[in-house]
Amino acid sequence: MPSSPPNQRHTNNWRHEDELGPLPEGWEQRTNVPNKFDIKVKRNNILEDSFAIVSQVSRVDLLRTKLWIEFEGEVGLDYGGVAREFFFLLSKEIDNYTLQINPYSGMCNEEHLRYFKFIGRVAGMAVYHGKLLDAFFIRPFYKMMLSKPIELKDMESVDSEYYNSLLWIQENDPADLALTFSVDEESFGRTSSHNLKENGGDIPVTNENKNEYIELVINWRFVQRIHNQMEAFREGFSDVVPISHIKIFDENELELLMCGIVSIDVKDWRANTVYKGDYHPNHIVIQWFWRVVLSFTNEMRARLLQFVTGTSRVPMNGFKELYGSNGPQLFTIEMWGETKNYPRSHTCFNRLDLPPYQSYHELREKLIKAIEGTVGFAGVD
Repeated sequence: MPSSPPNQRHTNNWRHEDELGPLPEGWEQRTNVPNKFDIKVKRNNILEDSFAIVSQVSRVDLLRTKLWIEFEGEVGLDYGGVAREFFFLLSKEIDNYTLQINPYSGMCNEEHLRYFKFIGRVAGMAVYHGKLLDAFFIRPFYKMMLSKPIELKDMESVDSEYYNSLLWIQENDPADLALTFSVDEESFGRTSSHNLKENGGDIPVTNENKNEYIELVINWRFVQRIHNQMEAFREGFSDVVPISHIKIFDENELELLMCGIVSIDVKDWRANTVYKGDYHPNHIVIQWFWRVVLSFTNEMRARLLQFVTGTSRVPMNGFKELYGSNGPQLFTIEMWGETKNYPRSHTCFNRLDLPPYQSYHELREKLIKAIEGTVGFAGVD
């Protein structure tokens, strides 16, 4: 059969494309996106090498293409294992305190905001490509990613002394403390005063306005002082995964999404737990408790660990190396309250306050409700 004349073929093609509508804007660029993103780094210089590569990418869609990781001087094909190792090793470096989001992080590197944008990109790449980070971020960090308000209870696992001070103010009349709506901030041996509101230094904290004071202190501590770092991180993360896509999660689910669920060894957990009050390893309530833990899925065990310690992560060498906010602190269960109460936690002490329930089923039901946050603030002290 003779082919159509050139003009006829051209006309037919354009007619077909007209039916589909115009090509989307920017199609010329997308057709040139490579089908993989090469990252070649030295093991002993993984943070600096990765920063140089990832932070320089201007075409952010490149970060969503297939990753091809290569460690310099090593021969191997990356079918996923090398990429997993890459994110594991890199996140260990990121976990260094000087690169964590904190009020003094900017003092460690002149280009610290570029580092936080880079860290955000790495976190976004890990989520997008289904890899896990072995990094520990404080609980308020995940809330800030989701633009959720920081509450007093979130401070306990970060700074127990500061938390207890604010908790005392919340539960007592602070008039005799002579506090004002200002805070002192120390930097390199110099102390400066910061007003929490206009003319705050002249406004005394009273029993009537103490809740406003606590709210402003928390906002200053976790939002204002690290605003630039957090925005840089969020910008980097959203280069790969839009922030709107993760807002279906709460802060606990977001941690599990980014850091994964490790296999939790209940035998090790139980062997490295201490008891207070009238509880002991053979107490019937304690026997019920561990029976409940054994009945949980691994995800639910991780949620229990989050509830009591503030994180789902288990130390590399097991529960014997569990840390609280003030140093080494084993998982602790203390008898507390009445059977009408729900379990509550003290994350700075890795402590679960467990009422002396009358049955296994009552314990299981109330523990699950506490873990899932369905009992409100009463579940966390």
